[in-house]
Amino acid sequence: MTLETLAKDIAASAEAQAEAMLKEAKAEAKTIVGEAEAKAASIRDEAQARADREADQISQEMVASARQGNQKELLIARRGVLDATYDAAKSQLADPGMKGRATLLKSLLKRANDVSGKDFVLRPVSVDAAALKKEAGSRSIGDEIDGLGGFMMEAADGSVSFDFRFESLLDRTWVEERAAINETLFG
Repeated sequence: MTLETLAKDIAASAEAQAEAMLKEAKAEAKTIVGEAEAKAASIRDEAQARADREADQISQEMVASARQGNQKELLIARRGVLDATYDAAKSQLADPGMKGRATLLKSLLKRANDVSGKDFVLRPVSVDAAALKKEAGSRSIGDEIDGLGGFMMEAADGSVSFDFRFESLLDRTWVEERAAINETLFG
């Protein structure tokens, strides 16, 4: 073998070895790039899933908060309507010219006579004093009291009294009939 042939064989062997190493390096690089791309895709997918979950949670919280705000506004509005209705009822009861006032007073006097004794004193609200004195018959009339209308029946010794003032009757009825009032106003 000649030196030239030996050099060619060494060169060919080195070239083959270099090609094999290059091929192996390219394959390893391709594997590394594939693994890196797969890891990057996994990280991206995980980040996207986490972002989607957080966006979903924020969306649910915002919807819940908006609903709660709407419910609060609705309750405030309903309370305003209830208060206005109550005030309108009080205004109507306070009006001395209210239609049916005399009939209402007579009805209340009849109820009062059923629950109180003959020795009870009738204490009229100022606005209804004249009408009640006319309807009281033999019952004694006491001092006038404050109120929207009506009267109180008080035992002679002051130990027992029955409140037939319009505002007291309205307050009791308002509390007892609140569900029906709500149903009438808001359905």
